[in-house]
Amino acid sequence: MAVSARRGTPLTLEEIHDTALRLIGEHGVEGFSMRKLATELDVNPMSLYHHVENKTALITQICATEGARMELPGEDLPWPERLRRLAHAYRRLAFDRPNMWRYVHTHPEIIASRSGGLWDVLFSILETVGVPGDERRRTADVLYAFVSGLVFAETTGHIGDGQAPDEADRTFETAIDLIIRGLGGP
Repeated sequence: MAVSARRGTPLTLEEIHDTALRLIGEHGVEGFSMRKLATELDVNPMSLYHHVENKTALITQICATEGARMELPGEDLPWPERLRRLAHAYRRLAFDRPNMWRYVHTHPEIIASRSGGLWDVLFSILETVGVPGDERRRTADVLYAFVSGLVFAETTGHIGDGQAPDEADRTFETAIDLIIRGLGGP
């Protein structure tokens, strides 16, 4: 790992990710550039390309990292509680990282694989409730779209605007209750 003459310490991928995520949080993806990142890290912009291929690859890596950091429910819980906790973890991610969350939803290629983390838990829940294998992907897509739409409406003020946080939480709980009942839960 090369040491920057300006920095005096090696540049790490984790440092690149953390700094990029902070800059994106402050300025949005549109206001983020590799040059700004390099300035913030006190390195030559070309140093970044020893760690990441380009801006798109970096943002895709950050999205995957943030998705992997979600607090996912364990299999030891009943499926309705797992689904509820999964939905809340997803909602928290959207509120904690709104610029990244919006970016993901305007760049569907980032989540195209539908594997790992959130998706594995969701597919496991759908299997538990008896959704046939050939219908799980479609059902997962519908549930993801439903919850994403609700979260989008919350984050843009279309619903819950001006509500107390506990009222917004109750609205979200109502939506999750509808999903659980729709899947045959209590």
